[in-house]
Amino acid sequence: MSKHRIFHEVGRGLSAFVVTLLAACGGGSDYGSTPAPPAAATGTLRVALTDAPACGFDHVYVTVERVRVHQTSSASDNDAGWGEVVLNPPQRIDLLGLTNGVLAELGQTLLVAGQYQQVRLALSPNGGGTPANSVVPTGGTETPLDTPSATQSGLKLVHGFTVPPNTLTDLLLDFDACRSVVRKGNGGFNLKPVIRVIPRGAAAIVGTVDPALIGVTVSVQKNGAVVRSTTPNANGDFVLSGLDPAQSPFDVVFTATSATTSVVTATPVTAGASTRISTTPITLPAAVTGVANGKVLPIAASASIRALQAVGSVPKIEVAHDNADATIGNYSFTLPTTAPLLATYSTTLPLTFSSQAASAANYTLEAFATGYVTQSKAVTIGAVPVVNDFTLVAVP
Repeated sequence: MSKHRIFHEVGRGLSAFVVTLLAACGGGSDYGSTPAPPAAATGTLRVALTDAPACGFDHVYVTVERVRVHQTSSASDNDAGWGEVVLNPPQRIDLLGLTNGVLAELGQTLLVAGQYQQVRLALSPNGGGTPANSVVPTGGTETPLDTPSATQSGLKLVHGFTVPPNTLTDLLLDFDACRSVVRKGNGGFNLKPVIRVIPRGAAAIVGTVDPALIGVTVSVQKNGAVVRSTTPNANGDFVLSGLDPAQSPFDVVFTATSATTSVVTATPVTAGASTRISTTPITLPAAVTGVANGKVLPIAASASIRALQAVGSVPKIEVAHDNADATIGNYSFTLPTTAPLLATYSTTLPLTFSSQAASAANYTLEAFATGYVTQSKAVTIGAVPVVNDFTLVAVP
């Protein structure tokens, strides 16, 4: 073999060795570098706001700046790892326009896929001019709504949800205006937020009530706890959506001003479907009413009060709810003394309601507050107002 051929073969072998060495080291000119880790899988979070009906208000306005979520329930404001849906500009929303399945879409964002444990709803502070957060009492004028100091960092909701990879995840915030607004003795109002995270479009109960009725509220309840509530539209139609089929069946409760409380019990729901409970408008007969009132102390407890009633086979429904006045602690209910009506759900419509005489005028008043022991008192409502005061005791 000639010297020229020997050098040629050695050169080829050396070139192959260099290529192999560079491949083993990752290639390129960055000798010794570590390959970049694969990008984390992501999913999309979409957030919307809805509302249950308010008590005694024509409008309840809140201005939303952002929704924040975190994978840890104990994460503080300044911890790393927050994901945000930012509203730019902030959105002023009339909560009372969000009944009967109407939603205010807040936006969406990409998140690292995984399990999340904390949700925060951040509101704008009130400033000069039109207040960011306010109420318009029925027959009154617009009044600023005093918000908690935590409003701008976010009203904290501990709620677990999962964001799967490459999937749209919905978060529906039910901002209960009725339970969230607290009167003050000086004519002002405080915001004590009651916000639930509910499934979006999971299941629904629909129907129609007599559109001539005044002050109608339709609520879905489970063991005396309100799950969803709404007010019918001008035609009397109502939609109670966002129901979890795993909790089925439910009690559907109808109340109205000076009308007889009526209940449809054992109402089933199915995922992705609507259960209809009326083909003709449900009427609520006129009722005689009475008053239950009193005071809940201490003022600092910021207590709430419920009027509960047993109706036939249903051991407990909520007929009314009130927040104790933020400065003097007063509460007041106007409740039917006429016997409530009960029907058991059937696919054969219209349903037949029967009077439950044993329940007439009999209620349990329940006072409760975060960090305090719940108290209850049985009362019978009559022509003379029933006065009951509560003094709550802190949980030991």
